[in-house]
Amino acid sequence: MAQNSQSEKISTGIDGMDEILYGGLIRGQTYLLRGGPGSGKTVVGIQFLIEGIRQGERALYATFEESERSIRKNAMKLGLDLTGCDFLDLSVTSDFFSESKAYDIFAPSEVETGSFTRILMEVVDRIRPERVLVDPLIQFRYLSSDLFHYRKQVASFLRYLTDNNATVVFTSESSPQAPDEDLQFMADGIIELKNSPHRGRSVLVKKARGSEFKSGIHSMTLKSGGIQMFPRLAPEIYEKAFELEPVPSGVPELDELFNGGIERGTVTMITGPSGVGKTTLGLQFMKEAAGRGEYSVVYSFEEEVEIMLRRCDSINIPARKMIAKGSLNIVKLEPLQLTPDEFSCLVRQHVEKSQASILMIDSISGFRLSTPPNEVVSRLHAVLKYCQNMGVAAFVIVETPQVLGDFQITSDGVSYLADNVIFLRYLEFEGELRKAIGILKKRLSNFEKTLREFEISRYGIKVGQPLSNLRGILTGTPEWSKQ
Repeated sequence: MAQNSQSEKISTGIDGMDEILYGGLIRGQTYLLRGGPGSGKTVVGIQFLIEGIRQGERALYATFEESERSIRKNAMKLGLDLTGCDFLDLSVTSDFFSESKAYDIFAPSEVETGSFTRILMEVVDRIRPERVLVDPLIQFRYLSSDLFHYRKQVASFLRYLTDNNATVVFTSESSPQAPDEDLQFMADGIIELKNSPHRGRSVLVKKARGSEFKSGIHSMTLKSGGIQMFPRLAPEIYEKAFELEPVPSGVPELDELFNGGIERGTVTMITGPSGVGKTTLGLQFMKEAAGRGEYSVVYSFEEEVEIMLRRCDSINIPARKMIAKGSLNIVKLEPLQLTPDEFSCLVRQHVEKSQASILMIDSISGFRLSTPPNEVVSRLHAVLKYCQNMGVAAFVIVETPQVLGDFQITSDGVSYLADNVIFLRYLEFEGELRKAIGILKKRLSNFEKTLREFEISRYGIKVGQPLSNLRGILTGTPEWSKQ
């Protein structure tokens, strides 16, 4: 029967892990969970068992180190209830210290291969488990007289379990003192967990016999409720049919600059110094989209939600009403507590489940803090390419350091990602600080080459007529031309 079910996938109980494995584990196969102490191997295994119990399957936990009582207690602290799970507890007990003849973690009768094998066979025959966790399997090494015998015993044990229709997950700490290369060859799949002080927790699938899987290192967190995994975004596998129709701002003069508006499925970079109105400009497009019944989302890496809402209240953008009606979501993110994979999974959730048509990343400076320095461009590229493939209009806020003086788009080297580039800047004119807006790039159509005055008042955004009589605008200190 096991041979007939090789193509059947079963859930691991971890959504992100199922996605990485394209549906989960293959029923009747063996999987090695390897990683250092504290990497999360046991928790992943427990969630695998609990998911089986939830689906009405028999689950067996064979433990060689930690006692059943300790495992159940620690699992409950994470909100993981192992009720319904059978245990084969071969961990050391307090009798080890009181019995003078005890010389190992096993009683003499258990050290004998025949006795140990009988224990396992009796439990498996009685329970008939469909899911088995062996934690850790490396302990078999101490039951064997030599390496050849050890490998033969492990291979025979795994074969016995799978022949009895069990899907087996077993763990190994993969240390130099106890290498597990032999276990890697025996396993149908290898899943490696790490907990690095620099990258945090991560998962890497190195092998999955008979199945495709998402390659690369994926982020992972351990919180109340167990392990969560966040697959690395591969934008090329996502595609959605959509029309390249314009997305207007609702401000006629601004739309004239764009020759009708930006297009769906494009990336628009709004660049300018602090306080010039970049975020407000992006919210204006969302305000207009709400009137069409569309859903938008803002990812704020810097500004608190309430501060953004109060500013919207003062400039005629009804953000609170938009949120109440479900047409806007402002998500506050803490960049130092967020991985790039977590962020991309959040974007996917809003696009695929909530059908977001416009999103804004505010700002690239905050995004940079959540990303390893050498991965900023590649990670941002993946998110924005995904948005393009899914027909989402994406806005990226870029803050430039200069308030006045030489014109600069961005110092991050990411302008190539943009289909459209809008720049806002301050002007010093006759002793007064004013603002101007212009279009530097629009990939899909022509655009107005002149600049216009830009103003934010209690009535909203106001864009003036083209500043055709001013010269030297990009220097920050323009002068009227003599005509």
